Amino acid sequence: MTHHNEDPYFIDFPKRIKDIQARMAKENIDVYLGSRLRTLSWTLDAFCPWRSFVVIPADGLPMAFTFVIDAARIADDSWLDEDRVMGFVPMGGQDQIELISDFIEESLPNGRGRVGIESGMSNYLPEGNLTLYEYQRFTEALPGCELVNAHDIVDKLSLIKDAGTINRFQEASRIVDIGHQAVFEAIGNGGWKGMTETEIAGLAAYAMRKAGSEWEWSFTGGNEIASGYRTGLAGGACTPASRRALQAGEPLMVDIHAMFKLGLGDHAHNYLIGPVTDRQRWHAKNFTDIVDLTLKTYRAGITPADLAEQMIGFADERGFADYMVPGFEHGIGLMGDEWRIGLNDGPFPYWTNPDHVYQEGELLICAMQYACPEEDIGFRYENPIVIASDGCDYMSLFPLAVDEIE
Repeated sequence: MTHHNEDPYFIDFPKRIKDIQARMAKENIDVYLGSRLRTLSWTLDAFCPWRSFVVIPADGLPMAFTFVIDAARIADDSWLDEDRVMGFVPMGGQDQIELISDFIEESLPNGRGRVGIESGMSNYLPEGNLTLYEYQRFTEALPGCELVNAHDIVDKLSLIKDAGTINRFQEASRIVDIGHQAVFEAIGNGGWKGMTETEIAGLAAYAMRKAGSEWEWSFTGGNEIASGYRTGLAGGACTPASRRALQAGEPLMVDIHAMFKLGLGDHAHNYLIGPVTDRQRWHAKNFTDIVDLTLKTYRAGITPADLAEQMIGFADERGFADYMVPGFEHGIGLMGDEWRIGLNDGPFPYWTNPDHVYQEGELLICAMQYACPEEDIGFRYENPIVIASDGCDYMSLFPLAVDEIE
């Protein structure tokens, strides 16, 4: 990457490593063994889809370890030099446990010390926490070391986003808006006839790829498209595109994703395909009104519980509380950091603390689902937002509406 501050997407990765090392010193951690996808993205500036690790000593540069077939590519993408990225293979002395253990021992006086690891629980499949087997193997391979859970070091440092990260999300969101415009133009004036959900997903993906997106980053099926009854499935979220054909008189939900330099764009837009009933319009207005109010309510100092209480109160007054999924956001960071809101230090370990106080500079996804399965209708809204002192700045600029398509 370009190493100068004139680049709007510049991130000072050496400083990030030094900040981690400073926290390690305070917590008496001699070596940090990162295994989560979020940690790899935040420290290496490269996408690591294979099992990978980053080892950060008390001083100096980190060493990355990944499956050998991807090591050269990661070294090319990362800010680290190629001699700081090693590939492991299932051969004597070259597997990940032995390579990493040897590096850790060489980084410690007499091979002894405290090794910070990343363990925990997540509802996000590719989190990357150290597995029980890996923990047991590292414990055996490092008899002079104590393995302690230290994931909060990276979690605390990555909570507030720097300008380069925010700008990457901004560009990813601009790309998503291009995808939405392509879909809007394609389905108008009867263009939707004969189209399937998978075709809608492909149209959006092609437009975003042309605009520079590196991946439809979501692990829930890439671009998520739902039509008809599928828009109202309980929970209202995670609907990979099916081969279902679009039909007259039905809703259509288009939730698309882009990635730019590991920054993530995520925005959902909704349609009603004519003929549209008054009841469908009632549902649509409920949804757009509560989304608008939610975006106006976010600000530093509020908590997830405060926000939910206010929004459910609004929905109850209007008579549609039964259709709202009682959650209004999910966390977001660079690639792999999809679900954390705050530090997951609430009453249920590794879940959002409902009393987390939002701070200026946090970045999250305003994520809302409206589902009325008995009427085969539902809507979704997602948009990355940056918390400000007196509100929030949302990144996708595609207009908030439920568009009616003839």
